[in-house]
Amino acid sequence: MTETQQRPERPPVRARSGRRPIPPLIFLLVLALAALGVWWNVLKQEAEREETAAAACSSAAAAIPSLDPTTVTVRVLNASDAAGRAGQVAEVLQNRGFVVAEIGNDDTNREVTGTGEVRYGKLGVDAARFLTLQQPDVELVQDTRANTTVDLVLGPEFGQLATPESIAKALSTQPTEAPADC
Repeated sequence: MTETQQRPERPPVRARSGRRPIPPLIFLLVLALAALGVWWNVLKQEAEREETAAAACSSAAAAIPSLDPTTVTVRVLNASDAAGRAGQVAEVLQNRGFVVAEIGNDDTNREVTGTGEVRYGKLGVDAARFLTLQQPDVELVQDTRANTTVDLVLGPEFGQLATPESIAKALSTQPTEAPADC
């Protein structure tokens, strides 16, 4: 037997037609772009949802708590040159239900500017924020006290306390509850 006789015959190889698979490649490219567009939209919507939830949580956290004034103990201190101002403000606060523990001059060496300050400790943060409804332009100043008592320190530009109507309006325009996922 010769060598050529021992080999099985192979079918002849077809000549290439020169056609490239362009239509299937274009189809796959369009399909990939469509999938990318869908995922882009899904991720964008998720980011918007998270941003909206974060905004709702921050506005709820920034909301001033609505407390019963009888649960807020205030020291009214005068840091201005107007004599008797602390007594006048303390009387108005008592008429509004606040518990006034002390009336006097601010004896700290701290310089008070503007309308004044509300000083509070870690336990009195809600009471301090509630007291800012009475005078919205005051600055919140946290100190090291270990009780819930807050100080309303009247500054040189203090005019008068907010009206009960403006306080009620401020409380009604705030979110009342934080969303459940905060």
